Amino acid sequence: MDDFLASQVQGAFQTREPSLPGTGGITNAEQARRVAEEFEAVFLAQLMEQMMGESTQSEMFGGGPGESAFRGMLNEEYAKVMARAGGIGLADDLAREILRLQEAGA
Repeated sequence: MDDFLASQVQGAFQTREPSLPGTGGITNAEQARRVAEEFEAVFLAQLMEQMMGESTQSEMFGGGPGESAFRGMLNEEYAKVMARAGGIGLADDLAREILRLQEAGA
């Protein structure tokens, strides 16, 4: 499962490699949900980064490379909050699939 998730994210998002949550050793639904939320947060951060692009740089802060660097970190934090609050429903399906694959492997 780790290789599958890594290949899907790396194939979909060429801009940078996010740190992916591991799925090995998941033994209960709570752990599966946590990992699924982390993955959804990575997905949402990449989605927000692509949506906002360079067109949303603020004149107030002067734009430039500094703002670009910190905008990515802000997007990641927004994505974590969104995923914890229910996100787009991706975590529910991922958690279910992780548990199904763990049961099939046992």
